[in-house]
Amino acid sequence: MAKVLILANSSSGLYGFRNELVLELLKKYEVYASLPDETNNKELSEEGCKIIKTSINRRGMNPLEDLKLFRDYLTLIKQIKPDVVLTYTIKPNVYGGLACRIKKIPYICNITGLGSALENPGILQRLTKKLYKTGLKNAATVFFQNSYNLDYFEKNKLCRSNKVLLPGSGVNVERFSVLPWPEDKTRFIFISRVMKEKGIEEFFDCAKAVRNKHDDVEFHVLGYCEEEYETILQDLNKEGIFVYHGSVLDVRPYLAQVKCLIHPSYHEGMSNVCLEAAACGRAVITTDRPGCRETVIDGETGYIISARNSDALIQAVERFIALSDDEKKAMGEASRKHVEEKFDRNIVVKEYLNQLERIIG
Repeated sequence: MAKVLILANSSSGLYGFRNELVLELLKKYEVYASLPDETNNKELSEEGCKIIKTSINRRGMNPLEDLKLFRDYLTLIKQIKPDVVLTYTIKPNVYGGLACRIKKIPYICNITGLGSALENPGILQRLTKKLYKTGLKNAATVFFQNSYNLDYFEKNKLCRSNKVLLPGSGVNVERFSVLPWPEDKTRFIFISRVMKEKGIEEFFDCAKAVRNKHDDVEFHVLGYCEEEYETILQDLNKEGIFVYHGSVLDVRPYLAQVKCLIHPSYHEGMSNVCLEAAACGRAVITTDRPGCRETVIDGETGYIISARNSDALIQAVERFIALSDDEKKAMGEASRKHVEEKFDRNIVVKEYLNQLERIIG
């Protein structure tokens, strides 16, 4: 049985967004997963994955830590002798890709987004470009989650490999099925890590402004809170501006209570939370940024606004509030249809299996 090694920076990401692929791989291949945490290791192990813990500093740029990660990947590949390696996110893509080049192992990379390292000009951007050129040089296939990212890599000559555009990670339209429509008050929800780049400051501004005008409108927040926002989050929660629910394993019970998702992110590969909310039959308000705008048909399934713009977000929320409930529901139904047609996760799984068939049979 051929061996597939997966290099990723999060067990929750692998299980939450790519488990359908993992299950398909297990039907034909022996599957190993290199992961830094244990959040969903139990579930992956029970399905048949062989888990190897590999420490990754997801955000840090410590050369010694990155060198250790590179050496760990070299050791893993030497021990497992995989027939192909799948990598996700920047550090597995770069250091895993380089390790595969040295060991002459076929590998498939997935660019899950540009991130601030490539978005913002400077020394870090130049270094990241050089790392990508090195890591992706011999990749059998490089998957991109939106056309802007693909164009960026082509324009900057970061990748000469076979390039394939995917609809993000897709969404499981069966697991995220249409939820019953809440007939009572209008509720909005923010589901993401509570951090600046996800647009949390614009969300705070919006919730405060709208609540001052509409006592019957509710806002809710789900997600892990970055330390710098803990105080303001708790204060606004106590004031009744919104209800903070913390980090949860299943967002569906919360989506069932709301009519619209607010996702004012600055950049994404492809926003999974937008796809999940849309699949559940909810309208989406998000930004005109790669990985966000693709998830919405402006004015039909939700609204697309400029990023870093609190006033634009407030105006979009007010527009949604002004709709009749039938119009809001119709927007959610159109949102579901859009996802079914363009973002079914089976599209992603099929393309991975096609590439693996081409590489190892």
